[in-house]
Amino acid sequence: MPIQDTDYDVIIQIVRQQSGIVLTREKTYLLESRLAPVNEKYKFADFSGLALAMRGGNKDVIRDVVDALTTNESLFFRDMKPFDRFRDLMIPALVQSRASQKTLRIWCAACSTGQEPYSLAIILRELAAKWNGFKVDIIATDLCRDVLKRSAEGIYSQFEVQRGLPIQYLLKYFKQISSDKWQLNEDIRKMVQLREFNLLESPVMLGRFDIVFCRNVLIYFDQDTKGAILERISKQMPEDGFLALGGAETVLGVSSAFELVPGEKGIYRRTMQKSAQIVMPQIRPEITNKPIAANEKTLQPSRV
Repeated sequence: MPIQDTDYDVIIQIVRQQSGIVLTREKTYLLESRLAPVNEKYKFADFSGLALAMRGGNKDVIRDVVDALTTNESLFFRDMKPFDRFRDLMIPALVQSRASQKTLRIWCAACSTGQEPYSLAIILRELAAKWNGFKVDIIATDLCRDVLKRSAEGIYSQFEVQRGLPIQYLLKYFKQISSDKWQLNEDIRKMVQLREFNLLESPVMLGRFDIVFCRNVLIYFDQDTKGAILERISKQMPEDGFLALGGAETVLGVSSAFELVPGEKGIYRRTMQKSAQIVMPQIRPEITNKPIAANEKTLQPSRV
């Protein structure tokens, strides 16, 4: 049975309160299709039963609804450019400025199934000689417990590892565990700390960060919520820290807490005194983002 307008309003209002996700009437089909399994799980006869349970404050139902409506699209080295700048700009600049403290903290917000933080971990492993002696923490957070569980397992399908992951990294850092499954090596998984966190909350409990990746998540919030999230993030960063946003995201007209790094699309720093400098390295090692050919789908574990 199609969802009734009154039930739709209840559901989207509570989802917005809990997660900040904005759903419009145009998303009715999406909502119905994603919430059908939740209805089935709790044996509700229709969406009215679901809406009633949410209105009554059933925390388990609300969590499952929010999880079902959260978009968990993620790729290894998604869009590539931010990862190039992480390797060539952010890490060299911060390693130099943190030479005395020898600590770096990185936050991947809305990490989904882990491809983004693990991509950063792989780059750091490749650059190990450059940050030798440093203590580097990667904190990856998400609202959804299910995707955090998947992230912890580090198991990805053949399709998922074909999307953005350079083949040399697949062979070096993954083990093939079945004909269609690959698992990220444990030493890389241990480089990432996974935590449940809602971006509507204060990140003070997470600590301070030198680099924040908050990519392709702000697009789901309204302007006021975007601004509030960016303001909270800025308070957990030093002036010379870096913020990476998604290709379709910007701080322009949203927040004055950050300013674009000159010549760097999607890379921001806290709005700061002009005396702060960015160190641009002279050497830029290449990452070959070679797709995996169809005839390479049967790679054997012994080659990893």
